[in-house]
Amino acid sequence: MQFTLSDIAASLGVEVMGNGDIDLVGAAEPGDAGPDQLALAMDPKYADGIARGRARAALLWVGADWQALGLEGAICLNRGKAAMPLLTRALDPGLGIAEGIHPTAVVDDTAQIGPGARIGPLAVIGANVTIGARATIAPHASVGYGTVIGDDLVLHPGARIAHLCTIGDRYIGQSNSVVGGDGFSYVTLDKESAVESLRGGMAEGEKAVAVEGSHHWARVHSLGGVEIGDDVELGASSTIDRGTIRATRIGRGTKIDCQVQVGHNADVGEDVMMCGNVGVSGSARIGNRVVLGGKVGVSDNIFIGDDVIAGGGTNIYTNVPAGRAVLGSPAVKIETEMAIRRELRRLPRLAEALRELQKTVSKLVDKD
Repeated sequence: MQFTLSDIAASLGVEVMGNGDIDLVGAAEPGDAGPDQLALAMDPKYADGIARGRARAALLWVGADWQALGLEGAICLNRGKAAMPLLTRALDPGLGIAEGIHPTAVVDDTAQIGPGARIGPLAVIGANVTIGARATIAPHASVGYGTVIGDDLVLHPGARIAHLCTIGDRYIGQSNSVVGGDGFSYVTLDKESAVESLRGGMAEGEKAVAVEGSHHWARVHSLGGVEIGDDVELGASSTIDRGTIRATRIGRGTKIDCQVQVGHNADVGEDVMMCGNVGVSGSARIGNRVVLGGKVGVSDNIFIGDDVIAGGGTNIYTNVPAGRAVLGSPAVKIETEMAIRRELRRLPRLAEALRELQKTVSKLVDKD
């Protein structure tokens, strides 16, 4: 893949400074950039790296003296980070799948595939599937029967979309992601389970004691599908379970990192960000623009309001009102959790002081 500095500038909607005809094949960090790579130095703190590298062209901050840095050409941006989506899109070589349907792909005769599709080796498209224009489906990916997907679909190798799901435009499924697997839902038939007995007793204020219950689990089949809005991405090895009766829902613009689990019947809002190892239990409701840091756990049947931010490792057991930043286990206001952590660090000193106090009191008692 080859392009010029002017090509990059045009994609970003800015002007080139210096020589725009420099041929480039990629981008690199300043110290590692070669003469045919664009050095990414969007902050003055990266200027020293340009001298260590061999770049002829760079993406710089506004006001940078590109000539003093020894460059032949440059692009200067007020907020370089904001240019990264456009820049990386322009440089992305894609999955390398030729246009058309590979001879080894299995596409049902009833499937409707839009124009410009790229379907790789051993991909499987089920009956009555509808996929919009310009789909890219990598080797070993699959789409189950009756599923409807919009334009510009991208499925990486091994990605799965199950049957009877509905997905909007520009969906990206990374490798081994699964949309529409059965929910983890079981009940006991002869008598209530030990878990039900324990939860019921605790709700009535009884002492929490484990009791013997039925262990004959009967499967509750997942009859609902999954509904996903436009511009959603699902990370590698992440899963969204289908609903039991109604669909599990993921709102427009939501981004889900790797190894995330979204349980059956969950309802996730728009522009939500879920980082790695997040677990969302069944029937949880999450508002818009919520950010869940790595390893956040969300209990079943609770509600998280709009614009909530949960720091990494937080366990959310109860409803969280809109606009709150939470941390800890159980989740509390972030400032409360930081105060708790400060006090925890003092516990060894407090314990030592208490022991000394006990010794002093004991001596006084012995004297009496």
